[in-house]
Amino acid sequence: MSQTLSLYRRLVSLPGGRWLYARLICWKAPYFATISPRFVALEPGRCEVSFRDRRRVHNHIGTVHAIALCNAAELSAGMMTDVTIPAGMRWIPRGMTVEYVAKAKGAMHATATPEFAATEAASGYAWPARVSIRDGAGQEVFRARIDMWVSPRSQR
Repeated sequence: MSQTLSLYRRLVSLPGGRWLYARLICWKAPYFATISPRFVALEPGRCEVSFRDRRRVHNHIGTVHAIALCNAAELSAGMMTDVTIPAGMRWIPRGMTVEYVAKAKGAMHATATPEFAATEAASGYAWPARVSIRDGAGQEVFRARIDMWVSPRSQR
């Protein structure tokens, strides 16, 4: 089990544990703090992250900004990848394709899942993750496909 998943499982049952886990992840990768994420679920093959509606994630027309949606997509896909791939592998996002399906208003909920199972490999390979972001009413407002580059960890 990855350290990321082990820490999540230890903290999630504590009062304020989800908040603390999100703060620790944002400490490691500070840009994600711009959306103040909350982890709803984290397990191999799935990560769910939500963020509240507030002015700092809005654009000039009062909807959730496209980059806030991309931020939630990359966070959820990255965390899902981290807890899913074999221990001897590492990952980095290599590209993202996005679709803005509807105006994004209110609280957002991102769900990341893999397109296929991750495997141990002697060389690197592309591993796509799918992310769907829905509003509070459950309507999909955004979707993304994030290509992760998965490769063996260095032996240093």
